[in-house]
Amino acid sequence: MLDMRWIRQNHEQVQTVANQKGISVSIADLLSRDEKKRRLLQETEALRENRNKLSQHIGTLVMRGARDEAEQTKQKVKETNKQLAAAETELAKAERHTAELLALVPNIVSPDTPDGRSDADNVELKRIGVAPDFTFAQKDHMALGELHDMIDVKRGVKAAGSRNYYLKGAGVLLHRAVQQLAIDLLLRKGFTLLEVPLMVRTDAMSNTGFFPLGEDQTYRIAGDDKWLVGTSEVPLITCYANEIVDADAPIRLAAASVCFRSEVGSAGRDVHGLYRVHQFAKVEQVILCKADPELSEALLQEITANAEELLQCLELPYRVMAVCTGDMSQKTYKQYDIETWMPSREAYGETHSSSNLHDFQARRSNIRYRAEDGELRFCHTLNNTAVASPRILIPLLENHQEEDGSIRIPAALQPYMNGMERLNMK
Repeated sequence: MLDMRWIRQNHEQVQTVANQKGISVSIADLLSRDEKKRRLLQETEALRENRNKLSQHIGTLVMRGARDEAEQTKQKVKETNKQLAAAETELAKAERHTAELLALVPNIVSPDTPDGRSDADNVELKRIGVAPDFTFAQKDHMALGELHDMIDVKRGVKAAGSRNYYLKGAGVLLHRAVQQLAIDLLLRKGFTLLEVPLMVRTDAMSNTGFFPLGEDQTYRIAGDDKWLVGTSEVPLITCYANEIVDADAPIRLAAASVCFRSEVGSAGRDVHGLYRVHQFAKVEQVILCKADPELSEALLQEITANAEELLQCLELPYRVMAVCTGDMSQKTYKQYDIETWMPSREAYGETHSSSNLHDFQARRSNIRYRAEDGELRFCHTLNNTAVASPRILIPLLENHQEEDGSIRIPAALQPYMNGMERLNMK
C-alpha cells in the first residue's frame, strides 16, 4: 500500500494511476473517510484525557472529604465513558471503512511505464532468437504430446474437470527438468532455495497485494482461513512479514512449488492444450532490498536477465515486453513480460513476468530494515517467474520438433533427462 500522508499530497496522481490500471476506487472518498477518521481519533483521545483527569480528581475529592462533589464527578465520568464508547464505535467503523478503500489503492507506476489499456499496448523492447521456419507440416504440443504419450488431457478432465491434465513419462521428465535447470541457475546466482507453504492465511494474500482484487482467481480451503497460492511469491514474502531484516545485501530467495489458479473470467480463452490450466509448477525468484530506486531497478534487470538466460539455455526464441499501465496489477510499480515463440499460435506467448514493487508490498507486510541513519524503512521487493511449467513445454516441444515427429532436447536439458538427446518415435 501507499503511505496515507503521501496519498494526501499526491491524490490526483494516485487517482490517475487507479484509472489507468482499471481499479474502481475514489481517492476523494478515501480522503474524506481518512479526514473523518482523524477527527474521530482526536475526539476519542480528548474524551479519554478528560475521563482520566476526572478519575484522578475523584481521589483528591475523597481525600478532602468532599463526598458530594466526588459523587457528582463520578457521574461525569460515567457520562464521559458513554460518550467515549460511542466515539470509539464510530472510530472503529471509520478505520474499517478507510482501510477497505486504502486496500484498493494501487501502487504508482514508473515514469518509463508505457500508457495503454491492455496487453495489446505493451511495448516490445528486444527480440532474441529466430522463430523456426519449418519445411514440413508442424504439429502443436498436444499432437506431439499424444504422439510421444506424454500428455493426457482427456483423463485430466475426467479426474478434475476442465483445464486439467496428466503428464506421463518423458512429459514428466521434461516438466521436472526445466524446473531443476532453473533452480540450479538461481543457486549459482546466490539465491537461497526454500520449500514453502502452499496454503496461506488471508492476511498473507492481502499483505502481498493479491487481495482483495484477486480473490476470484484463488481457491479457498472450505471451512478454513486458508487459500491455495498461485505463486510462491506469497509465502516467500510472508516469510519476513513483521520483521526487521538485514538488508545490507539484497535478500535473494527462490522456491519451486505447485501453484493453483481458478482462471475465473477466462471462459473460452486458450481452452486447447496446456497454456491456461488450473494447476502448474513455478520456480519463482524474489528479492528484498533497501529502499533505493536505483538498486531495485538494477535488481529488476538482474532477475529478468536470469529468466532470459534460462530461455537461452532452452534455445527458445523470445521477446521482452514493457508492460503498460492497463495490463499491470494493483501492486506493480514496473513490469516486464517475456514472451516465447509458440509455433502453433503463430505468435509469442507470455511465459515469464518480472516486477518491481518498490515498498508497496513491504508496507503491507511490515518488512523493514534499519538504514544507515538509524531510521527504520520499508524494503523494496521484486519477483520474477524463472520458469512455469507446463506452459514452457508448449514452445519447448513445438520449436524443437523434427519432421519425423521426434523432438530435440537442448544440450542444457540433457543432463536432467538422463543424457537423452532427443525424444524419438516409438
